[in-house]
Amino acid sequence: MAILINLDIMLAKRKVNSKELAEAIGITQQNLSILKTGKAKAIRFSTLNAICGYLDCQPGDILEYNEDAED
Repeated sequence: MAILINLDIMLAKRKVNSKELAEAIGITQQNLSILKTGKAKAIRFSTLNAICGYLDCQPGDILEYNEDAED
């Protein structure tokens, strides 16, 4: 897919673990893992908003477009 998820990078920069983020934004660790690994087909704006609010970042810090990325 041409959209890459850099959530793991932002978590490392903010020194936050997945469990802490999942609890803070109200999603399961399994759903967060699906998002982190790039296996998610979609993301709700409310979820993206919550992630960005908690990590104090912009959506572009988490999502990246790369036309050379494989589907």
